[in-house]
Amino acid sequence: MNEISILAKIRKNLSLFTDAEGKVAGYILDHPGFIPTMTTRELAKQSDSSEASVVRFCKTIGAGNFKMLKIMLAKENTIGDENINHFALFETEDTPLSLFQKVTYLNKSAIELSTHTLDKREFEQAASHLKSANKIAFFGVGGSFPPAIDAQYKFMKLGLNATASSDFHYAVSQLSMMKQGDLLVIISTSGKTKESIELAQYAKEQGVITAAITALRKSPLYKMADIKLCIPDVEEEQRVGSIASRMAQLNIIDALYLSLFHEIGKEIYPSIHKSKEILSKRK
Repeated sequence: MNEISILAKIRKNLSLFTDAEGKVAGYILDHPGFIPTMTTRELAKQSDSSEASVVRFCKTIGAGNFKMLKIMLAKENTIGDENINHFALFETEDTPLSLFQKVTYLNKSAIELSTHTLDKREFEQAASHLKSANKIAFFGVGGSFPPAIDAQYKFMKLGLNATASSDFHYAVSQLSMMKQGDLLVIISTSGKTKESIELAQYAKEQGVITAAITALRKSPLYKMADIKLCIPDVEEEQRVGSIASRMAQLNIIDALYLSLFHEIGKEIYPSIHKSKEILSKRK
């Protein structure tokens, strides 16, 4: 986000907008929390303007397009009064219940906004490569490692050769045994983690396809990845922990898992059913 908040920028430039753009600006200022889940058509209707006016407004304010404006507003909403992921949390008077409500709001917003940051073609490409790869490696460090473990477990259940690691040395050794057509999935919210960038570079040298589950921003990992599975950029650099970003990562993994299950589920159903029978005997 720019140093000046997007809402402050809109207020500051109200006199510069056309009449139609002013209607869009007014609605956004009155209902900033609604915008991240709206479509261009919905905003145009609610602000009594046109879709073309919404597009022009986004360019005028420097957001480029409506998708980026929604991402900027979503991030701004989460670092405002509803923010729960910053060390300033110490200064609030929240109760356990109010924090539960804020966490729910934050996670819901991140997942809903993912429908705008995730590119359909990139997602379909990821599903195709997951199905055809002989080996799949998931990698993530810190808060991005739990989603990697979840991914390994899910795709292993589908009979795929999937592994997960947060150890760079282990990942390099594993990657050296992978070949063209295999897939490396790197999970990194910032896209700036040194280990993730170096691993992506090594994958390129090996001819291994790299998919990145990362925030929609021009990070080093974003630029290097062959497949970009983008989540909304709603986290702060100095945060208590991975919260909304982790939910968005898990949501993409779940969707990929179900996409593959939809394609190959009938083939592996006997094996899945057998494992469930064995596990049920231990209950």
